[in-house]
Amino acid sequence: MVGSDANIKSPILGPARGGLAPRQVKRACERIESELNGKLSLRKIAAEFGLSVSQFSRAFRISTGLPPYQWLLGQRISAVKQSEARKTAILNSALDCIITIDHEGSITEFNPAAEQTFGYRRDDVLGKDLAAIIVPPSMREKHQHGLTRHLVTGEAKVLGRRVEMTAIRANGSEFPVELAISRIPLDGPPSFTGYLRDITERKQWEEELRRSEAFLSEGQRLSRTGSFSWCLATGDIMWSDQVYRIFEFDQAVPVTPELIATRVHPEDVHLLRDMMNRANSAADGFEYEHRLQMPDHSVKYLHLVAHATRNQHDQLEYIGAVQDITKRRLAEMALGEVRSELAHVVRVASLGALTASIAHEVNQPLSGILTNASTCLRMLAADPPNVEGARETVRRTIRDGKRASDVIVRLRALFGKKRFAIESIDLNDATREVIALLLVELQRNRVRLQTELVEGLPLVMGDRVQLQQVILNLLRNASDAMSAIEDRPRQLFVRTMRDRDDHICVTVQDAGVGFRSQDAGKLFDAFYTTKAGGMGIGLSVSRSIIDSHRGRLWATANETHGASFSFSIPVKLEKDGLTDLR
Repeated sequence: MVGSDANIKSPILGPARGGLAPRQVKRACERIESELNGKLSLRKIAAEFGLSVSQFSRAFRISTGLPPYQWLLGQRISAVKQSEARKTAILNSALDCIITIDHEGSITEFNPAAEQTFGYRRDDVLGKDLAAIIVPPSMREKHQHGLTRHLVTGEAKVLGRRVEMTAIRANGSEFPVELAISRIPLDGPPSFTGYLRDITERKQWEEELRRSEAFLSEGQRLSRTGSFSWCLATGDIMWSDQVYRIFEFDQAVPVTPELIATRVHPEDVHLLRDMMNRANSAADGFEYEHRLQMPDHSVKYLHLVAHATRNQHDQLEYIGAVQDITKRRLAEMALGEVRSELAHVVRVASLGALTASIAHEVNQPLSGILTNASTCLRMLAADPPNVEGARETVRRTIRDGKRASDVIVRLRALFGKKRFAIESIDLNDATREVIALLLVELQRNRVRLQTELVEGLPLVMGDRVQLQQVILNLLRNASDAMSAIEDRPRQLFVRTMRDRDDHICVTVQDAGVGFRSQDAGKLFDAFYTTKAGGMGIGLSVSRSIIDSHRGRLWATANETHGASFSFSIPVKLEKDGLTDLR
């Protein structure tokens, strides 16, 4: 009969002295373990093996050495020990402070990280009030009130949330912590676990970052320079506060190319389009100067620089800076006006010294006009009148009149007061015109002039009057440098040639007194002169003119006598150079 003790050695139980077969032992243990967290039902398990409770208990004891209840108790004790071991391992290895308290606020656990952070030993704080250990005195009443409110009402403002607060160490020093509190789900009075992290370093980093951002913001405000980013793939444009201030946009308004275009000066819209096209063609970077026209019709000048990079999504992004250069540009324009006035003063000052040359240039065509007029009268008075001869004489008169007119035009252009005009210039022609004005003066000073003007030189872009003023200054200085020379010819060479990197060079070489090596660094300083009656502004103005043409002006001592003054300017003048000239 099933359930009888006589069946203990039946084939079901196996031959091991009435015990269970190995696979049956395993199954029995698994079934009992499945009852570990509930009420053990041996009758149910024994029935699954076709045994009575006593048969199953005896077979199980023979196979395992323990009755089912004792074996289960051992398993439960082992499980508790393993759980405690895992808990201890977690507590000991946790980087954050883990502190548990009971419903009265007394500490029931204090892990090693908490010991290290707060400076207490675990055994010294267990059972003590948490508030008295880690909460600053000024906050203890608030802490106790919150705990009491939760126990009475169940209200939990901080449970399950991360909050920042101030804690206190054993040495009395306070420091910031991040705290998260959870209620332990156990029967009986509530208990709580707190997870705390010392965030002193993070707060220091945040403060340094805040100060850095404040310094950057203030620096951008003072320098009128803002920063921006532009991701082409998403179209996202980010501006710093200063860029918003420059464009005078509300920071709540999303930035788009269309919005930016509403501020760009109508004459510079093509620059914006060019910049957009370059950016969309994946250029390495771009740099532009353009103007803004504000709602009140005032104008701002901007300098924009950007370079390409890749963001974390491997998308093309431009990082750049925008500087408001309005004050600098206005100052440059004012300086240009002053420089123009000074240059005009220098030209007018030269006018008196050129009186003889000017008179000679004008007298020649005037004399021709008078002679031709007298000849024409005689031819018309003849019998019969020589009409054809008179007609030819009138043609010569007209030619000489044009010569006189050209002289006046050149004088007005050189010594007149007008705004700069950027044009294509043949430096050979410009040099010849200046030499023509100075020719009589050079001859009077017994100067032997020799020119070597290379033909076929490309035209340069610039202001003709300014460049002729430089040539005039250099020729007059060379003539003055040879005024006291008596022991050698007063030889003056004027050369033009192609210089490096598509520059055109003009050189004026004299055989005068030259200059001392210690004076080389002062030749182009304002108000420095070696001439008794000189003002010391001619070379300074000349250098300023050549600098504005993106060129250079320099002086070298000759191997024998005298000095050579040269200037070199580029064939092509960039847009910003044209702006400086204006």
